Amino acid sequence: MAADRVVLVTGVSRDLGSRFARTLAAEEHVEVVGIDVVPPRHDLGKVDFVRADIRNPVISKVIATRGVDTVVHLAVVATPGPGGRSSMKEINVIGTMQLLAACQKASTFRKLVVQSSISVYGASPRDPAKFTEDMSARAQPRTGFGKDSLEIESYVRGLARRRPDVVVTTLRLANLMGAGVDSHVTRYLTLPVVPRVMGFDARLQFLHPSDAVAALLLATRRDLPGTFNVAAADIVTLSQALHKMGRPSLFVPQPAAPLVTTLVRQARLVDFSTGQIDALTYGRAMDTSRFTAETGFVPQFSSREALTEFVAAAKPGLLSPERVDGALAAVSQLLRSATVRSG
Repeated sequence: MAADRVVLVTGVSRDLGSRFARTLAAEEHVEVVGIDVVPPRHDLGKVDFVRADIRNPVISKVIATRGVDTVVHLAVVATPGPGGRSSMKEINVIGTMQLLAACQKASTFRKLVVQSSISVYGASPRDPAKFTEDMSARAQPRTGFGKDSLEIESYVRGLARRRPDVVVTTLRLANLMGAGVDSHVTRYLTLPVVPRVMGFDARLQFLHPSDAVAALLLATRRDLPGTFNVAAADIVTLSQALHKMGRPSLFVPQPAAPLVTTLVRQARLVDFSTGQIDALTYGRAMDTSRFTAETGFVPQFSSREALTEFVAAAKPGLLSPERVDGALAAVSQLLRSATVRSG
């Protein structure tokens, strides 16, 4: 029996993409085509995997030959990989441009769902308690994932203007948190000694991966034009998160924060952008009432519950002895350097 819908999902070799695509493909009368540049690490169930690069114009042929009517774009990279920042930007920005160009030309294309991020709001001491979708960042992200997310959203709005017949939904997701989540935030929280900016206690807001999948499914099944914040409603402070993790803190003066990130990067523990440093200094949070009002969606996991699940699943041996030694050596060097710089 022919499928009623053909949905193309990008980024299916990553955790969120594979969870979402597998769940959607289990539904009747839905054909799911999964796209990524590398083979999936997880079982994709009924998903038809196609190894392809969205940065390549060949993506137009995939959309056309499969008669794709819905595209769910999850192929975004939050932290630099082996190719560094330039490769990350190419995947996020150039990849999105190529994908949207292919969508615009496709006669069968009727719906676009895009994963964006809380990072578009930046982070500064002048931020509101919670950002609504109509607010702009008080300090515009100038580098990293935040800047990429802003560019991605601008291209998505451009497509919506050029193809008014298409339903375009942008979901700004909070940082994912839960068992097995690997991100810059979870790597930071699992450092053997966690550097913190003196005088600040960042507000953190999370989203469990299962809730992220549920939100994406809602946006795929329904017509929800517009931009929506998606997160658990509650806030966890950085000090509360570290207490749950059982991690000691190293307080450093704010001017020494760039030095901290350099040393942590040299120890090959976490690679931070300027925007991520700001987020872990000032914190940020989103008002999610618009998405709830439109869909009735309420996350099953609070931020605190998602963090508790991550803590319970994190193994004591998460860092090898060699990496622990490297981290402690970096901390010792940081203490000496920070004292010299701030003295």
